[in-house]
Amino acid sequence: MLTLALACMAAPATAWEFTPVPICTLFHQGADMAVMVTYDPGIGEYAIQLSREGGWPEGDVFSMRFEGPRGLTISTDRHRIEAEDTRTLTVRDRGFGNVLNGLHFNSRAFAVLGDLEVPLSLEGAAPAVEAFRNCPADQLVSAPVSEFSAKS
Repeated sequence: MLTLALACMAAPATAWEFTPVPICTLFHQGADMAVMVTYDPGIGEYAIQLSREGGWPEGDVFSMRFEGPRGLTISTDRHRIEAEDTRTLTVRDRGFGNVLNGLHFNSRAFAVLGDLEVPLSLEGAAPAVEAFRNCPADQLVSAPVSEFSAKS
C-alpha cells in the first residue's frame, strides 16, 4: 500500500477515493501529501499513512488538527516513521472514530510533527469517508478505544 501512495505522489491532486477490496481503504492525493486510511478486518486494526516527498522530521508527538464545523485536534506519541524511508508516517489503532469524524465533518486538516505543519484539503472527503464507514459488515469491528486522544 505504501507503494500505491508513493506512486501517486507525482500525480495531480485527485478526489477522495474509497475501495472495499482487498481491505477497506480511503485514499487521497493532496497537493502536499498522500493520505491513506485502511481497516484490516483480519487483525482488527485501522491505520493512517501520511506520505510526503520531503519526509517527516523526528518528533515526540504527532497531531492532526481539523478545522471546520467540528474542529478538533487529535494526537499520539505512538506514531511511526520508517528509518529506511522517512517519507511515510503511520499511526495504527483499533479505533479511529476521531480520525474519521475529523475527515468527514471538517473543511481542512493539518498534520503536525515538531515544527512541521502539512495542510490537507478535506473538500469532497465526506462521501468517501461515509463509504469507508459503511464498508461491508464483515470488514468492520466495534472498537471504541483510540490511540489518538482528542482535544476540542
